[in-house]
This record gives sequence, C-alpha cells and structure tokens, in this order.
Amino acid sequence: MMLRFLSHSKQSAPSGLTPTGASSSDATVICSDVGEVRGLSDLYSPEPTSQAHVRDAADILLEMDKITDEQYGRLRRELTNRPGIDATTWLLKEGMVNSDDVLQAKAQLGGMEFRRITPQEVDQTAFEKLDVAFIERSNIVPVAVEDNELLVATSEPANIFAVEDVKRQTGMAVRVVVCSPGDIAAVCETFKGEEEKTDYNLDEIINDMTEVEVVQDEEEDSEDLESMAGQSPVIKFVNYLISNAVREGASDIHIEPKEKRTRIRYRIDGVLFEAMQAPNKMHPAIVSRIKIMANLDISERRLPQDGKVSALIGGRAIDLRISTLPTNRGEKCVIRVLDSNSICRGLEHVGMEPNVCQEFAEQIAMPHGILLVTGPTGSGKSTTLYSALAQMDGERLNVSTVEDPVEYELAFCNQVQVSERVGMTFAAALRSLLRQDPDVIMVGEIRDNETARIAVQAALTGHLVLSTLHTNDAASSVTRLVNIGIDAYLIAASLNAAVAQRLVRRVCPKCTEPYKVPDRLRRYVERSGANPRDLVHGAGCDACRNSGYAGRVGIFEMLVVDDKFRDIINQDSSVANMRRAFHQSGRDSLFDDGMKKVVKGLTTVDEVLRVTEVYGQSADEVFVENLD
Repeated sequence: MMLRFLSHSKQSAPSGLTPTGASSSDATVICSDVGEVRGLSDLYSPEPTSQAHVRDAADILLEMDKITDEQYGRLRRELTNRPGIDATTWLLKEGMVNSDDVLQAKAQLGGMEFRRITPQEVDQTAFEKLDVAFIERSNIVPVAVEDNELLVATSEPANIFAVEDVKRQTGMAVRVVVCSPGDIAAVCETFKGEEEKTDYNLDEIINDMTEVEVVQDEEEDSEDLESMAGQSPVIKFVNYLISNAVREGASDIHIEPKEKRTRIRYRIDGVLFEAMQAPNKMHPAIVSRIKIMANLDISERRLPQDGKVSALIGGRAIDLRISTLPTNRGEKCVIRVLDSNSICRGLEHVGMEPNVCQEFAEQIAMPHGILLVTGPTGSGKSTTLYSALAQMDGERLNVSTVEDPVEYELAFCNQVQVSERVGMTFAAALRSLLRQDPDVIMVGEIRDNETARIAVQAALTGHLVLSTLHTNDAASSVTRLVNIGIDAYLIAASLNAAVAQRLVRRVCPKCTEPYKVPDRLRRYVERSGANPRDLVHGAGCDACRNSGYAGRVGIFEMLVVDDKFRDIINQDSSVANMRRAFHQSGRDSLFDDGMKKVVKGLTTVDEVLRVTEVYGQSADEVFVENLD
C-alpha cells in the first residue's frame, strides 16, 4: 500500500513537510499491507485552521445564565470531538437545560419573541385561517390578526418553509413568535374540541326534563330513580353541564338542591359562579345519573359517597372526582374536574420569581432531606410538586408517590393510592416504599405523627422527600411539625426548605386598562415601592365573564433552612419566633411576592389582599409587635 502526502494549495510545501535529515523524495513512504506505517506524524502534521466562531443558541444560553462556563466548555469540547452533533440536543440530553430554555435561546438568536400561548389568547377567527392538520404537522398556530398582520406562534423557529406556507395559504403578512410544542398541542385540542362538541340547546333540554315523569313519593324507589336517570333529557343535561364546565375552565362543579330549584355553580379561577339552574324535581335524577357514571349506590342517599369517572371530552382525557353529601334539601354533589393539561408545567411558568425558581430547583436537586409545600386546599400545591417531579430524571432515579387520591397519572414515576378502608394509610405506604429502594418520595400530605416520623427517618437516611402541609405560611410549617409530635432537633436536621403558595387571578388580557388605586389600597402600593399610576386592572368583558380576570398565577414565599435557622429551630420553634426569623432574613413574604405580580400587571392589589390576609394588611405591624 502506498501513502503519498501532497501539499495543500494554500500552504507552502517546504514548511514542516520534510523532517530533519530527510530528502524531499522521502515524502513518499512505501510499506507492506501487513507492515506498520511508522513516523507518519513526523512526516506531516497539519496546522489547525482557525475559523471564526459562529454565534449559536449555546452562547445565548450562557448569557441567560441557563448554563455555566464549565458546562459551556464541556459542550465546545464535545462539538470539537464530535462535529456532527447538535449543541442544543446535547445540552438537553445531558439535562443541563429544558426545552423552553432552548426555544427561548433560539428565539433570541433569530430576533423573535418567546412567549406562552394559552387557548384563551387565541382568536378563533385567526385559528380557522389554517387547517388543524397543517397546524399539528407544521407546529405553527395562528394566534390573532393585528393590523392586517397574522400573528403566528411556532415551536420550530428555523422552519422558514412553514412560515412561507402560512403566507401563501392566508395571503397575509405574518409576524412570528416562538412558543413551546405543548402550547400548540393544547390550543389544537381545545379548538378541535370546539368543532367536535355536540350542539346543546339548554332551554330545550330543560323543557324536555320537565316532561319526564317523576316519582312523587318522599322516598323514591331505586328502580324508578335509575329509570329517570337513564332518560335522554337527563343524560343530555349532565353531559352538557360537564362539557361546558371543561370548556369554561372550571375546576369544580357544584350541584346544590334548593327549595324551588337546583343551583349549579362552576368554580373558575378559584371563585364560584352560578352557571345555570334546573327544575328542583329533577334533582334526584341528575344526582342519580352522576352516581351511575361513577358506579356509586343510587339507593344510598343518607351517607356521603365518593367515586371517579374517566371521560373523553373534546378529544381530551378528563378525570372527574365525584363527591355526594346528604343535606336537608337532598344530596349535594360536587364534581372535581382534573385536566392533565393543567399540570407538569415548567417551574418557571407556575409564577415563581427567577430567584425563587432557582432556589427551588436547587432544593429538588438535593440528595436527601425534606421539602415542604404549604397552603390551603386549592392553592396549587400538587401542581407545584408535579412540576418538580417532572424536572427529575425518571430514567436514572426511582421516583415514587403516595397520594390520596392519585389525581393525575404520571408516566415518569410510581404512584401509590392510599386506601384507609384496607389499611393502606400514608404511613403504611411510606413504610413499604422505603423497602423499594427509592431515591425520591412524594407524600401527598403529612397529616399525622406516624407519617411525619417516617418521612423524617427517610430524609435522614438518604432520601429526598417532597410533601405538602396545611399551614398559613412557610415559617409556620416548623411549628406544625412540632405540634404533630416531631422533636425540634429532628426537624432541624431533616428539613431543607418550606415553600408557601397561593393562587391569585390574572388580569384579563383582553380588557386591561389603567387603574386608579382607591385610597384604602394606596398605602399597600406605596409600601411595596410601586407607582400607583402604573397599575392596571380588567374592566370586564365577555371573555372573562365581566370579572376582569382570566386565569391564575402563583405567589410564593420560600424559607430555606440554613445553619442559622437550624439553631433557631432547636432553641425556640414557636410561630412568633419563626416568623420573626423569616422576616429578619429579608426574604419576600407572600404579600411582597404578590405585589411584584401587581407591578408587572399580572394581578391586582385586591387579589393579593384577598388571598394573603394578614400578610397584606398588617404584616409589618405584626412583625414589629413580635420583635418587641
């Protein structure tokens, strides 16, 4: 085999080509097939060519502080050794960034805006300008028409051909923003559901219901109730109130018997609205229909019952949790709507400020300890914990949960349903999980001493435990654990952090207008350092049911237990002392964080005061009193 080394046209042949003591004829080396080529590096070693570095998404991520200098250096070395790989793909695979970080960097690189797109923001007229199949195939969705220009959102900013297709199909100028693929999927599912929904005429359904023959006896026979519940008008009415609740974004449906009517209310953005009324005589049939759907006993009307229904509404899988309660007017029924589209959002999208989000991410990366999320029922604790679990590597970690009930099914972890009737309590399930070689354990709620004790033991023996606790603020969580019966020194050794949260309603983006702050609220605004003239509120429109609000955002306070806090816990873990220590640490309270959302135009002062109570009204005075 002959190896011949030729000089490059852009290089001078003599330089470094012939080694010392060798003639130019020696530049051709002959060796046998089984022989070894020796000294090739001595014969010719090309100098590396210098190329100008082309700015890419990795540079943007570095500037955004999404990756460190060390991670950036690793990436560049990897690209040098394996020039065929994509930088962002490698970063995602290594878990250094998430997909939203990458999209934000690509958007900035292309001079585009990155934003979240919700179905409520999308104008149906704009959406209908493109076929749904094209939208799903091209990952580009029309959002609105603004000044004869079509605003579209895409998850593939480099796909210029899709943009050109949109221009050709619509005949309009196009402005492009970047969003996540999940946002596009949610919009498509919502609008496909609008196309596929059954057209209900509520007046006709109710008129038909009044014609249904109803048993007049005080104690209805179960067979008669089942017959009534199976009639078409009743079925249509129940289907309508559930599908309408899903479309309206309701989290709960309340079906309440009154003297002359059945009142049906939806809880939307944390507030109850009366949605419709039904004939009072049809109330037993409506409740019986819901019981049949949930496989409950329709003949039992004296005891509370709980059940579950899985339904497909508008192409979306929805879980319904049914709860009935006997009242003096009949059975009240509450249906909780569990929509998987509302969970597992990125931590940066649940409402945390960047510094809190960064600290929270550090806490869920800890190898062991306890992280508590506190707040009342319906404050979004489960969503925050699910979002935290979604950030973890389910392939390399054994992630398990103990819940009552399992609200959402998560593919990346093992979920255990608590059942008190068969003895599967939180404590029993937690004990069993510790024999399953867990890395991360999520406990739905710490309710009693046994559960708390096992959680502390798990945290002290090398496991990361995430759980919820019902307290008013982050500082009170320590006192709550003491009251449950956990020794202060064990809390100090095992607790890493506690996060308190609430949900406040967002200002409706379609009816936002400047807001003149009333005198009664001016002192809160001034105390937060905001300019009262810069605040906004929602005037009220059809899109927000004239409430001025659409959607919700979280407000948070975070207590990180460092060595100083551990000493305080060991010395005096009373509520007053813990709140004093939290205040002196300089961290934002729920009220402070809420006012930051007010300054950004996300919510209003009234909303912050509604959910933070004492934090908004007299937080400073309370702390001053405690300090005295």
